[in-house]
Amino acid sequence: MDRGQAGRLREDLPLNAAEQIDQLIAGLGDWRGDTLAKVRKCFIGTDPEIVEEWKWMGSPAWTRDGLIAVGDAHKAKVKVTFAYGASLPDPDGVFNGKDNGKTRRSIDIFEGDTVNADALETLIRAAISYNLDNLKKNAGKRARKDTDKAS
Repeated sequence: MDRGQAGRLREDLPLNAAEQIDQLIAGLGDWRGDTLAKVRKCFIGTDPEIVEEWKWMGSPAWTRDGLIAVGDAHKAKVKVTFAYGASLPDPDGVFNGKDNGKTRRSIDIFEGDTVNADALETLIRAAISYNLDNLKKNAGKRARKDTDKAS
């Protein structure tokens, strides 16, 4: 198979999540793309086990032992919604969204706002800990890790 054939075959394959997120960011072409790229960098740079996913017909999502957060570009903001944000400590007061339910919390980033990478990474680490400690599917994993540490 020559290079041209390989390229055509690749074009026929569906994009993986990272490629879809790359396309979303590039397609925004304005401050929202830059902002979403900074947010994304925080997620994938915080923990090597974080997985990028493409969910709900076009939203980047970051998971590790459960959903951490979803990012969405709206007309006037980039919204980062943490799945269990209501249960996370937020010492830097980063959560500023209007969601006041019992589960989710969000960060609304508007044009001209700065992404507070340190505070966002703190929330990401707290979300990972929450997932490991509180999601039923991880109960056995966490118990095994604690036993391994004690040995």
